[in-house]
Amino acid sequence: MVNKFTFLILIVMAAVQIQFVTAQDQPIVFQGAEIIPITGDPIENGTLVIQNGKITAVGETGSVRIPRRAEVRDVSGKVIMPGLVDTHSHIGEGDGGDRSAALHPDVRILDTIDPRSGTFKKAMAGGVTSVNIMPGSGLLISGQTVYVKTNPKNTIEEMLIVVDEETGIYGGLKMANGTNPLRSGGTPGTRAKSAALVREMYIQAQEYKQRVDAANGDPDKLPPRNLQLETLVEVLEGKRIAHNHTHRHDDILTAIRLSEEFGYRMVLQHVSEAWKVADEIAKADILGSSIITLDSPGGKLEAINIYNKNGRELERAGADVAFHTDDPIVDSRFFFRSAAQGVREGMSREKALEALTMAGARMMDIDDRVGSLEEGKDADFLILTGDPLSVYTNVQETWIDGVKAWDRSNPEDRKYSTGGYEIFRASSNNHIHLEGN
Repeated sequence: MVNKFTFLILIVMAAVQIQFVTAQDQPIVFQGAEIIPITGDPIENGTLVIQNGKITAVGETGSVRIPRRAEVRDVSGKVIMPGLVDTHSHIGEGDGGDRSAALHPDVRILDTIDPRSGTFKKAMAGGVTSVNIMPGSGLLISGQTVYVKTNPKNTIEEMLIVVDEETGIYGGLKMANGTNPLRSGGTPGTRAKSAALVREMYIQAQEYKQRVDAANGDPDKLPPRNLQLETLVEVLEGKRIAHNHTHRHDDILTAIRLSEEFGYRMVLQHVSEAWKVADEIAKADILGSSIITLDSPGGKLEAINIYNKNGRELERAGADVAFHTDDPIVDSRFFFRSAAQGVREGMSREKALEALTMAGARMMDIDDRVGSLEEGKDADFLILTGDPLSVYTNVQETWIDGVKAWDRSNPEDRKYSTGGYEIFRASSNNHIHLEGN
C-alpha cells in the first residue's frame, strides 16, 4: 500500500515529467523578420512557427495564429530563409575508393566520416544545414555519397537524412570523367577507355539484375552477392542518384550520353563549360547541374574555361541549376557568395537563392523535407543580419530540426565563423565536445 509520503513523491515526479514533456513540445514563434520562403514571394513582416522539429506555420504577421504556450521571439530587422543545401562537399574528413581499381561502387564514405569534425561547425557558420558528402573524383566511380544534416552528433547515423529506410540508401554515387580519373594508378589512360569501363560495369549490373529478377526470391537460384553490382542496380532502378564530376563540354556530353544509355538519374557536378552546351544540358533527361563559382581562376587545365556566367546560361536555357562548395575548394562559410556572383553575372535573384536551397534539395531527393519554408517541412532555417546577397550580412543563428545548432553570439560558435583555417584542420583537439560525452 502506498503511504502519503510516497504518494506525494509520485505526484511531484509526474508534475516534473509533464513539465519536461511540455517544454519539449513548446512551439517557438519568430515574428517581424523578412521571410524568404523560396517557393513563394518574400514576406516583408513575417511570422514563422516551429514545433517538434517541424514548421507548423509561415506567413504574414497578423495572419498566422500564435499557438498557446508559445515562446515568441522578436526578430524584427532580421531575415529568415531556409538552411542552405550543399550538393557537393568533402567536410567530415572522409575518403573513398583507392588506386587498386578504377571503379569502386561498393565503397561507402559513410564508414569513414568523423561526426565530431569541426568542419560541420564551419558549414553551419555558413548557413549549410544539409549536405551531400562525397568521396573524391580521382576514380571513375569512387564510392557512395551520404546526405546528412550538419549538426554534429555522437554517431554519423544520427546525422543521416534517410532517403530510403527500407533499402538503407542514404545518398548517391560519385562518378567522374575527364582528367581526374586518368591520373591515378590502375585507372584508364584515355577518355574513350574511361567511358568503355563505365559502360562495361553497367552492362554487368544489368545482367546481374536480370539474374536476381529471374530467381524470384529463390535462394538456390540467386547469384552470389556482388556489392559493387548491387549498388549499380540501385542506380539503374532510380533509387540512388549518380553525381558525376565533369568539366569540359565534351566530357559533359559523354556523361549525359552514358546516363541516357542506361537510364539512370544523374546530377552533373561542376560542369565548368556548361555555358558552351547549356541548351544540350536543358534538353537532356537529367536531374540538373550543380555548379561552383570561383573568386579567381586556377587549378587544372580542363577547368580553364570556367566562368561564373554558367548559372545565367543554364537559367536562360531552362535547366535546373544548384550551387555547391566542393569544400575545401570554396569554404562553406562563403557559400552565399556563390549566389551573389551568379546574380552579378546575370542570374535572377530568385533563381540564385533557389540554387542555394530548393534546387539542391531536388537533386538529392530531399525536397519533401528541406529547401524551403513550408508547413510540414523540417525546421531548418537561418536568421541573417541582412540581405543574403550582401557581403555585410552574417549568419546569426542556424537552426536544424527545430534546434538552434549554431549561434554567432556564442563565443565558442563564433570562432568557426571568424577564425582562420587552422580551426578546421583534422586534429584530436578539434573534435566537437557533445553534452554527456
